[in-house]
Amino acid sequence: MTTKILVIDDDVAITELMNMLLKTHGFEVFTTNSGVEGVKLVEEHRPSVVLLDLMMPDMDGWQVCKAVRSFNNVPILILSAINDPSMVASVLDAGADDFLVKPVPSSVLVAHIRKMVRRNTTGALNMGLNKSSSRTTHPLPS
Repeated sequence: MTTKILVIDDDVAITELMNMLLKTHGFEVFTTNSGVEGVKLVEEHRPSVVLLDLMMPDMDGWQVCKAVRSFNNVPILILSAINDPSMVASVLDAGADDFLVKPVPSSVLVAHIRKMVRRNTTGALNMGLNKSSSRTTHPLPS
């Protein structure tokens, strides 16, 4: 199964660079330069991970994060040039799962994406295992 990545950043150069970089690592990539369109693309494409910029003109990263969280639990990785601990805390509180400061080495970015996909997949598998194991570990009343 291909890992789908949605990149939401108002900088066209960033989305083009991320598209090329992530495709070389075998990811299926969708990009947009609009927060509003990004929320719609999460609904349409059901990505495995969302890479999200904070500072965007139409709908900022906090708003996008809250909007996505209202209907989807996809892992959200914030990529921002701003390195302010209070800002990091506020966006994590808004529903983001991870935060990296731009520029980030491509190997670090890919490692974070793979970690998020693993955790999301493992969590879903564990929930299924826990449900089935609870049926087999509890004896039926006689």
